[in-house]
Amino acid sequence: MKKIILSFLLLIITVTFAKAQIGNFGGEQIPDHTPMMNKTWEAIDKMMYKVSTQGNKKVYTPTYPPVLKKLENTIVDLPGYIVPLVSGRNHSTFMLSVLPITQCQFCGTNGIPPMVEIFMKKGTVKFTDEPIKIKGKMVFNPEPLKGNAEIQIVDAVLVN
Repeated sequence: MKKIILSFLLLIITVTFAKAQIGNFGGEQIPDHTPMMNKTWEAIDKMMYKVSTQGNKKVYTPTYPPVLKKLENTIVDLPGYIVPLVSGRNHSTFMLSVLPITQCQFCGTNGIPPMVEIFMKKGTVKFTDEPIKIKGKMVFNPEPLKGNAEIQIVDAVLVN
């Protein structure tokens, strides 16, 4: 009986210690990677794909709901995290995501987060794992099946 009580006490102590460590990594608080969702991201997240078949191959064609179509060719502000398309420190073209690249995109319950392709108007943006804010014109890629993202922000500038 003493062994059972001792084992139970050790289990409680271990669980309590483990709970105290959640949110703490090496004595530092783990950053809160809350998605950067705003009205624009919510509209982008509503994009769906029409699935058709050509021969024996499935083809996924993007469809844009009315709330998203209203944003086409308008200037939008998007906060988010840089997802590089090529290796390097500075980027003139990159993906912007509501979640940081360091967060596993395939963990959790909501699948891959929404992303857009960014084309800077001038210069480059230095890679950071901190959120940034971009302002630019939203356009839909007329041929997304030939590469590049379905939704793009062109003539983008970094907003402080």
